[in-house]
Amino acid sequence: MAHITVLSPRQKAAVIVKLLLDGQDELPLSALNDEAQTLLAQEMAAMQLIDRTTRDAVIGEFCDSLERIGVTFPGDLDSTLDILGQQLSVDATDRLRRVAALSGQGDPWDRIGALPADKLVMLACNEAVEIAALMFSKLPVSKASEVFGKLPRERARAVALAMSMTGDVTRAALHRVGLILLQAADALPRPAIDSPAVERVGAILNFATADLRDAILEGLDQDDAQFAGGVRKTLFTFRHIPSRVEVRDIPRIVRDIDNNTLIRALAGAKDEDAQTTEFILSNLPQRLAENLRGEIETAGTIRPRDAEIAMTEVVAAIRALADSGDLDLILPSNGGEEAA
Repeated sequence: MAHITVLSPRQKAAVIVKLLLDGQDELPLSALNDEAQTLLAQEMAAMQLIDRTTRDAVIGEFCDSLERIGVTFPGDLDSTLDILGQQLSVDATDRLRRVAALSGQGDPWDRIGALPADKLVMLACNEAVEIAALMFSKLPVSKASEVFGKLPRERARAVALAMSMTGDVTRAALHRVGLILLQAADALPRPAIDSPAVERVGAILNFATADLRDAILEGLDQDDAQFAGGVRKTLFTFRHIPSRVEVRDIPRIVRDIDNNTLIRALAGAKDEDAQTTEFILSNLPQRLAENLRGEIETAGTIRPRDAEIAMTEVVAAIRALADSGDLDLILPSNGGEEAA
């Protein structure tokens, strides 16, 4: 009978890990807590040779254990919430993550890093400069850069100076700072309506008639010029197509729009909207453009209301392509309505 070395559970785990590493598998050992990682490393350091019979027995026992498993759960709240995805409400998810972090079951910095930039800016401005400096040291570089660029200049300078003194912070202190920021973030007011008011008004005006849209914007200019300017930047109507749509996407857009709708929109476009007609036609293959010009001429005069409906449908089709990821709209510039 072949001799089998008696191994402890930790030694068996070390054998399995070593075999997987020899097979060049990437193991998420960092997911283990510090104590488990230390014990595993110590066991592997203490072991030397394992005979083949013992190795095969350990593998067999490991495989048998796997086969007896019916279902596995993540074992921590953060991973569980990742699995549940959008099935829970935002309030319930936030409450669970907060409880987990405060009870030491979760990493507060994961949740802090997922906060929107505007909340991080508020935290960086309201908390002590040393706390803000630690926050920027823990944030992903891209997120930290975005938030840092939105700070007032004096605050940014103070935070940058304080970051030079964060090198000796202990892990325990960093965790406590994370909890402080997490509690501060939870105390910040969260609007019941997620999208900014300028975006909501802009989305409504995109589908309003031109005369109503112009009247609303004129009134907003008189009451709140800054808000009116923000609304203008969110607008995307037929006249904005040349400034928001890439030339290469025009043939694709034309193929996806009902031909009768397209002809009514192109033929009925007047004044500033007429520039969009020329933009579309000049960026199509020559034969297709000539055919459309012929159909536009044949269509004759289009009633303004019919033209406006058709132009709205063209814009809606472009929006749908952008929402599905089939094209990317050019971001609005800082200019007025024409750059929206």
